[in-house]
Amino acid sequence: MTGSNAVGRDPVPQFGGVPVHKRLQDAAAALERAVMVRLVERLPVYGTLPAEHLGGDIAKQVTRGIRSFAAVLATGELPGQAEAAAIRESSARRADEGVPLEAVVGAYHLGAEECAAQVFSAAGPGDLGDVLLVQRQMLAYLRLVSCEVAAGYVQERQTALSDEQVALQSLLSRLLEGGSPQAAADRAGIRLPPSYLVLSVSVGPHPDELVPGVNHSVAARRKLRRLRNELQRRTTGVPLSVLSGDGGLILIPDETPAADFGRADRDRLSRLVEQLGLMCGAELVAAAAAAPPEGVAEAARLAGEVRAVAQASGRGPGLHLLDDVLLEYQLSRPGPAREALAALLDPLDARPELLVTVRAFLACSLDRRRTAARLQVHPNTVDYRLRKATEFTGLDAARGADALTLRAALAAHDAEAQGRTDGG
Repeated sequence: MTGSNAVGRDPVPQFGGVPVHKRLQDAAAALERAVMVRLVERLPVYGTLPAEHLGGDIAKQVTRGIRSFAAVLATGELPGQAEAAAIRESSARRADEGVPLEAVVGAYHLGAEECAAQVFSAAGPGDLGDVLLVQRQMLAYLRLVSCEVAAGYVQERQTALSDEQVALQSLLSRLLEGGSPQAAADRAGIRLPPSYLVLSVSVGPHPDELVPGVNHSVAARRKLRRLRNELQRRTTGVPLSVLSGDGGLILIPDETPAADFGRADRDRLSRLVEQLGLMCGAELVAAAAAAPPEGVAEAARLAGEVRAVAQASGRGPGLHLLDDVLLEYQLSRPGPAREALAALLDPLDARPELLVTVRAFLACSLDRRRTAARLQVHPNTVDYRLRKATEFTGLDAARGADALTLRAALAAHDAEAQGRTDGG
């Protein structure tokens, strides 16, 4: 690394006939004190560190930095592998201590400013060439230091984040398995809330995912990153999630006991779902259930079922609770009645476009023009398909009593289809 770090075969810079590195070495003790004062004044995070630590490891690194730069001035060579490794290790310790990266880099720049102020004060009118040389060597030194600091810091944060993610995923898995998650929460360093709001979410495609020639996997990852960032920004505590491009589960910690979940909580959650959809640029269909930590597994199952029923019954984007789909949910439960209801639509199995049209017509409140717009067909096509569906089933979707029966039959039909899929 030494050969590649050569600043150049420059003469040793001198101010007033005295080598600059010698001036720096002679003033090292005073410089260390000055840099320490500047660190606390200009970078307040250093003032929050324990006095023993500030006067120990931090002061040691300041002294090392001054000596290292003096060596650059004396030799014209940038620090070698051993010194670069020491800088990375020091940066990793700052990362572990929670010192922001900008403060770690800033500390080296403040040190360089103090060194420059110390030595440049001795420069005279005839020292311009050496002043420019010192400046060039200082910039090269700071460039190397900044890169090593960033490398050490990022590596440490990646390791820490990986460990944190493993602990969080372990907690999420335990919550979804059922039983007490306390031990997993302790390992993750998380206080379990009184309840979790468990969301089963279906995420529609972002417009970029539909554009030919665009990398759809990249577009989907960006969509999910925006969703997660907004979720973190708008919730307190540590939300947990398992998400893919088309949806998944979100667990939001809540200080309200599950039994006290009310209208205000629903409105707040509904606004959150709406905002998440806006920020990620995709339609979100979400169902939610509140539960204490030990009840999350059952709440996740219920939320998933409610979301499936809401989507099957034509509910649009937004938040849906069990109360919103009570009839459809109950009709989707196993039993002879469900089988009989589902059988009413068997005649449409060979004509899937008729079933799609009936479903859309009911979801559009029996409005044929809205149905045509949703299906992107002519209103006359909607009329034709509805007539054919009536011929096959004997049920007229435009007639009140038959419409109720068809809604129930659709819920049963979807539940039966899902049951066959799960069984297969």
